[in-house]
Amino acid sequence: MSGEPDPRQPADEEQSPAAAPAVHTDEAADGAPADRPQDAWAARRDLEDHAPRSMAFGAETRLAGGVLGGVNHGIGGGFFHGDVHVDARTHVHYGFGALSAAHSSGEIRAAMLSGIAACFADPGPAFTALVEQLREERVLVLSGPRSSGRRTAALMLLHRLGLSPVHSLARDTSPHALLPESDDDAGAQGHLLCDLETDRNKPLRDVDLLALRDRLGRRDAYLVITIGPTACLEDVRPRPWQPPAPADVLAAHLRARLDEDTAADLLALPVVAEFLARDHQPRETSAFASVLVEHTAGNASGEDVGNFSLAALEDQVREWFEEDDTVLHLREKSFLIALAAFDDGPYALTAEVSDRLYARLQETADSQLPAAVPVFGTHIGRRLQRARALRYEADEPTEWGPVRQVKAAFRDDRTSLVLLREVWTGHPSARPALVQWLQELAKDGRPLVRTRASSTVAVLAHTDLPSAMALVIEPWAASPLYGPRTVAVHALALAHRIGTPNVPQILDAWCDSDALHLRWVAIRTHGLIGPERPVETLAALRTAAHREDRDDPEEAPGQDDGELGEALAESVELLLLSTANDQVLDELLRTQERDRRMRTLAMNGFLGACGRTERGAPKGRPIVLDWYATSLTTHTPAATGIRSLMRTALNDRDHRKHALDVLSRWVLSAEGVPGAESALSHLLSGLAVDEQERRRISHLLRTLTGDDGTQPPLANRLLAALPLP
Repeated sequence: MSGEPDPRQPADEEQSPAAAPAVHTDEAADGAPADRPQDAWAARRDLEDHAPRSMAFGAETRLAGGVLGGVNHGIGGGFFHGDVHVDARTHVHYGFGALSAAHSSGEIRAAMLSGIAACFADPGPAFTALVEQLREERVLVLSGPRSSGRRTAALMLLHRLGLSPVHSLARDTSPHALLPESDDDAGAQGHLLCDLETDRNKPLRDVDLLALRDRLGRRDAYLVITIGPTACLEDVRPRPWQPPAPADVLAAHLRARLDEDTAADLLALPVVAEFLARDHQPRETSAFASVLVEHTAGNASGEDVGNFSLAALEDQVREWFEEDDTVLHLREKSFLIALAAFDDGPYALTAEVSDRLYARLQETADSQLPAAVPVFGTHIGRRLQRARALRYEADEPTEWGPVRQVKAAFRDDRTSLVLLREVWTGHPSARPALVQWLQELAKDGRPLVRTRASSTVAVLAHTDLPSAMALVIEPWAASPLYGPRTVAVHALALAHRIGTPNVPQILDAWCDSDALHLRWVAIRTHGLIGPERPVETLAALRTAAHREDRDDPEEAPGQDDGELGEALAESVELLLLSTANDQVLDELLRTQERDRRMRTLAMNGFLGACGRTERGAPKGRPIVLDWYATSLTTHTPAATGIRSLMRTALNDRDHRKHALDVLSRWVLSAEGVPGAESALSHLLSGLAVDEQERRRISHLLRTLTGDDGTQPPLANRLLAALPLP
């Protein structure tokens, strides 16, 4: 999105060689396209358009410390397992992370079934239909995503038929070997097989179910088999399992353990509403109920309750990456990382870059084994379901305007931050592949991809600043090319945005560095984060401006003398267009007369800001003119300051032509815009103080022509409003 014309240059002049960005001489000699920096205003728009929702650039909020770091006091990722004692009553609760009977054979006793039934949230008619189907057919295949409560549902189906105890079968049992005639437990009526292991060579077939139905009929027994979405089936139509809403699960658990009034009071707590607003699985909701019960009994603090949701998310992320590749393939782990980087972005793009990461991770895991990426066969719905993400359509900003895209996003907006932190700190063996992948993304031609490379590194910097600086940010910042340096700028700005410490100190040090590339990065980054500390930022920019006086041109051959000057002007421009514009304007007025360099910096930054319009529209409303009009209405000092800087520019031989060009654009854009004509009339009258100034403004208005070659009517009205000599 860098094709926008530079408003610091007059429209009718070509950019002079001295003002052109530096060109890497080797590339220029080969006839390759000149390396040019992206316009700072366009780069800032890229951040606004493409930064992830967790760090929306320009927003006023800061991320909670517990999401990306700091100490999470309380349960710390552990959960209650076993018995929970409240008011001398014992309730059996199986929290996630505990050993499940689904993985081994054995008997599930009646007491356990009754305890589960007491807390079970009945999904309603759909569940009743499943009970009737099981009663009629004796064998039922129940399909659902992992951790959706399908095992509990299977047990409750058997319990509704009055079958107790229930015999749990080993998941690795072959379908044709289920319930042999010589089974030692032939007297059991209820049977459960959770997560049946299948593959292409050992599918679950309809003939297996027919044989099972015969054997079950002879025993007057029943069997429920649970499978995941990727199970291999042959002519078998499983019944889908949809878990009840988390609110229903939580209410059922609390009402089974507490009296109605206490349960209602807990359900009305704001922290409970916040928990239910997240995408929590039944196992997590059940565990949360136990924490609430413990809190009621005085055994858990309010902090434990408040921290539970994040701790559950951390456990889920940790579980994903601690699982063996046979359970969650390395390609799917790569997709999770890519989705964390491109959360809320186009699904196809996320899948594309995830396969690139997979190839690099596979090389780290086993360089002799190539990363085979299936061209077809990836089920988008199942992949996103496993990632606890959703698929939807929405507009994606592009340099050509909004484009409709199929997007993917984690259901819990904290997931991307937690996941990137876990991968970077919990699995350091993945760092080389991850760094190479990020370097590749930084070279991509798409603004979205480059921005997400920056935002990913920002999270890594928040998690481990020294490593992120040494491995990624500093190599980008020291690059002779503008592209990597711009990505470094955005990474530092976003890192500061999410609360990474010491970023301003790093930038202040780089502003006085001997390395021109580091100085350029610091200057551009200051323009993005400066609104939080405008006075200190302008002081750092002045330091960088004066540092040029001490540079030895022979130490930086091929560097354009105007490279840093242009970056300085662009940063001042961004500050003037920020929420701290009034403070920045006051500081520029205070310091512009110190020396020629400060005056040039103020003029270039101010005139650049004057050329900007909302969203860069060629004939849009000038932002500074709107600022001037607002100041007149609200009676703030900004109007006087803007008029003073514009008058200084008009009386400066080096900036006069640019200032007149800005005024011409403002007149041409003001026709029919409410408030613009009166603001311009007030401004031009204030600029025409003496006779020479009046003649200059009068000449501008008399000779101004629009796109059709005629004088705009507004110019005549403004001319008539000028004060008489």
